[in-house]
Amino acid sequence: MTEPYLIAEPDSAFVAALAARGLEPRVVSTDDVDAYAAWLQVVRRGFLGGEATDDEVEAARARGVGARRTGVYDPSAPVPDAPVGTVASWIAELSVPGGRGIPSWAVSSVTVAPTHRRRGVARAMLECELRLAQTLGVPMAMLTVSESTLYGRYGFAPAAWGVSLTLDVKRASWIGPVPDGRVDFIARERLRELIPGLHERARLASPGEIEMPTGHWDGFAGTRPDAKEPGKHRAIQYADASGEVRGLAVYTVRENQDDFTKSYVSVEYLLAETPGAYAALWRFFVELDLVGTVEAHQQSVDEPLLWMISDRRAATVTVRDHQYLRIVDVPAALDARRYGASGVLALDVTDPIGLSGGRWILRADADGRGRVEPWQGDAPDDAVVVRLGIAELSAAYLGGVSLATLAAAGRVETRDAATAARVFSWHVPPRLSFWY
Repeated sequence: MTEPYLIAEPDSAFVAALAARGLEPRVVSTDDVDAYAAWLQVVRRGFLGGEATDDEVEAARARGVGARRTGVYDPSAPVPDAPVGTVASWIAELSVPGGRGIPSWAVSSVTVAPTHRRRGVARAMLECELRLAQTLGVPMAMLTVSESTLYGRYGFAPAAWGVSLTLDVKRASWIGPVPDGRVDFIARERLRELIPGLHERARLASPGEIEMPTGHWDGFAGTRPDAKEPGKHRAIQYADASGEVRGLAVYTVRENQDDFTKSYVSVEYLLAETPGAYAALWRFFVELDLVGTVEAHQQSVDEPLLWMISDRRAATVTVRDHQYLRIVDVPAALDARRYGASGVLALDVTDPIGLSGGRWILRADADGRGRVEPWQGDAPDDAVVVRLGIAELSAAYLGGVSLATLAAAGRVETRDAATAARVFSWHVPPRLSFWY
């Protein structure tokens, strides 16, 4: 059965905002081949890609049936069937502190044609997406961004950071554990078969991870029908002593023409369900023959790998914003996660677009369970009052930034930042291992 949100028409506020500018929104169905192809070509152009071939359009259409796509059209343009603004969205589960997941509104493919900038197109699209999430009862919105300055005005904030690691493996040796079990090469098709189930078993332990869009697995494995040079992808698995597959990785190799003993390895994706799988797979990469540099992206800010090599300075670490969150339903989102310490917080939340603001009391018990209730009248005597925007609350939601840090930056107002920070803390740093 088709998800209702896939066919939901743009709301009246969206239509009115665009009509005032001579524009109109439309939901683009994958069943309409011509409309979908025009939408996809505009997305490719917006992210500086080349024009998609017919085969690439068909492959994208086949793997994109679960997302809602919207285009903004200018009837007066020379090519009126090509949108001047695009956005895609779908519901996916977000992992939150405590090993739980909550439904979240994933937003992607946001583009505005350079010919139609500063006409309110992005604002109209994003505010419509947030209203739709609210209507559907989805408590969180999320996205990965190319332009980091764009989304704060709508209440989004970076909540999980992405780390790029570059290892000089000639300088570092392995000093980490050597687990029982074995690492073996496998066919890319076998990796594609195994990796969805392993990801589902592992992702709830990492706040910030989300359900993987189906087409992404074929991209990592090189099994998409339109994949370019799929043979460059090499797949390995780690099976523990009982024979259970607990880890998978896919990587590519680029030769160093100046020194063939120092080739470059790019770890495209590494997924470990257990500490043993993590250690075994990373040891494989650190000890590869004829390799001088190993690179990996979208890693955690607190990777155990850095404590498994003999020379910490053999690793170059680059940190950047990656997973952005925007709370839509504050009580539902706060109820869903666990907390790092007990405490009572009186939260006064403002929202720049008037969607999710309000005042609530959060009570976290000694087991980390939270209970949220409306804040009416004076704050309870045992409560720490915290005044902040929806972006700041969203940034702190996964525990990736301390409320004490945000208070020191002037982004949060409270008289007891230490207590507030302890409540919102979590012992596992958030991460998201891919882009969407």
